Amino acid sequence: MKKPPVIDIHEHVIPRRGFVHPVRKAGCTTASELVAIMDKQGIDRMVALPICSPEPFYSQSVEEAFEACDQYPERFIKFCNIDPRTEAHTIEYDFAPALEYYKGLGACGIGEVTAPLRWEELRVQRLLAACEKAELPFLFHLGVRPDHSYGLVTSAGLIELEQALQKYPRLQFLAHSQTWWAEVGANPSLEDRDGYPKGPVLPGGRVTELMRRHKNLWGDLSAGSGFNAVSRDPEWGYRFLEEFQDRLLMGLDICVPTNDACELVGYLREAVKAKRISERAYGKIMGYNAMALLQLS
Repeated sequence: MKKPPVIDIHEHVIPRRGFVHPVRKAGCTTASELVAIMDKQGIDRMVALPICSPEPFYSQSVEEAFEACDQYPERFIKFCNIDPRTEAHTIEYDFAPALEYYKGLGACGIGEVTAPLRWEELRVQRLLAACEKAELPFLFHLGVRPDHSYGLVTSAGLIELEQALQKYPRLQFLAHSQTWWAEVGANPSLEDRDGYPKGPVLPGGRVTELMRRHKNLWGDLSAGSGFNAVSRDPEWGYRFLEEFQDRLLMGLDICVPTNDACELVGYLREAVKAKRISERAYGKIMGYNAMALLQLS
């Protein structure tokens, strides 16, 4: 088997050591720490996602993330980011100039968008429209309600997300988080939508339904939620990886330097070695899909 490119679609990076979280006992991963993990795990490149909203455990400017990327330009792929609440919460704010500016600096997409706003809010809609016009893929975190944690809020069944998929058919949506991946099975509970459900995947899940129906919807397999989704019911997971091989993206979401187990990478490598997924599906998920989506050479 020809070795495919290995591209991690979902990482966060800072240029130098920053604030150490009192609970996590760590700060966000620096560029040099991520490169060391890449070398250890056989990863060629990583997409760097600026965290511009205040809700996650740290925040940064796009410029700071770009500074980190520029330390190892051959290893990092730049995304920009904009919080929809930018400019004093005004609903008239035009996102286009900022997107075009960052695109000119090499941004291949936007994300991770984490603001705890509802999809139908005008600020979110204006950002989606601007991303579609700028032809920048939109990577987002889904949440369960606006007063809890972070992420664009959708009700059970991903109804508002589907409305956005229909309204912006030329925009590529990269879906991520527990709330998204819990919906691989039918009728997940509120606890499941905010966690890591175990056991067999019940037929009728909305993730499969939406991915079959909307060709502009991609699955970001990063973090524990993505790995859990494809490994909790292995036979279902192998079928899912094979069916949607054209629109699934390997990702890890390491966040802190101690989180370097990279379980998903090992799982996919074992799956293709055991012939549980095809070499074609493996190559696409590990890197070829990211190259095509982001128009990488």
